[in-house]
Amino acid sequence: MEWLEIDTENCPVRRALDVVGEKWSLLIVRDAFNGVRRYDEFRRHLGLSEAVLADRLRKLVGAGVLRAEPYREPGARTRSEYRLTAKGRDLWPVLLSLAQWGDTHHGAPEGPTLEIRHTRCGEPVRVVVLCEGEERAALGPFDVSVRPGPAARPLVR
Repeated sequence: MEWLEIDTENCPVRRALDVVGEKWSLLIVRDAFNGVRRYDEFRRHLGLSEAVLADRLRKLVGAGVLRAEPYREPGARTRSEYRLTAKGRDLWPVLLSLAQWGDTHHGAPEGPTLEIRHTRCGEPVRVVVLCEGEERAALGPFDVSVRPGPAARPLVR
C-alpha cells in the first residue's frame, strides 16, 4: 500500500491534532510546563477570552492531558488547579521541537526568548530524532522510510 492509498482518518498526527491542534491548547500546555496552574493565571498570561479558556481547559482535561485538582482559598469558593498528567508531560518534546523550529525560522534577531538548558551541566538542549539501533545516530527526514503499520486501512473512494 502506498501513501496515497492509505486512509488518513486513522493517522496519528490527525488524532493528536484533534486533541492539541488548536493554538490556545498548546499554549496552555506550554504554560502548564512553566508552572501556571490556575484559571486566572492562564487568563492573565495568555490574554484569551474566558469562554475560549474554559473550553480549552475542559477539552484538555477530557482528553487526559491535564487533570483538575480542587483547591480553596480562605473565604472563597472551591476552584481547580490544572496539572499535567503523564499524557500531558509526553508533549514536552513536541513543545521543545516547536520552540526550536520557531527560533530557527521565526526567531527574534537578538536571539531566543527562552534558553532551555540541561540543569546538571548547563548546556543547551536540542530535540533530535534517534535511531533505536546500536548506532543511536541522529536522523533527518531523508534517513528514514515510512511503511504502513498494522492499523493502516486502505483508502475507500
